[in-house]
Amino acid sequence: MKSNARGGLVYSTESGRMCPDCRRPLADCACKGASAILGDGVVRVARQTKGRGGKCVTVVKGLALNAAELAVLGKTLRGACGSGGTVKDGMIEIQGDHCDLVLATLKAQGHDPKRSGG
Repeated sequence: MKSNARGGLVYSTESGRMCPDCRRPLADCACKGASAILGDGVVRVARQTKGRGGKCVTVVKGLALNAAELAVLGKTLRGACGSGGTVKDGMIEIQGDHCDLVLATLKAQGHDPKRSGG
């Protein structure tokens, strides 16, 4: 277990990442920071390699979801792709080139994704 400068728990092996404000698991976060909508509603899926040492990642931007919902969707997409990844700054990053699979998964969940980039 690690703690931040304020002395709160930031990660637990039992429940994963913890919200620094309300100190609950991110999936159960009840503070105002988690309720803010991060995206503009236009879902874009892109493949990026820039600044990653030549490694490819699939990036999903623009989802009109709060942080907790974004984390749950990120976990679902990573599981569907069978790959690792992260959720940060309102974007979902999935390791590898999985654009087609991510587009199909998002459509099946009721989103209207668009492919962006090359």
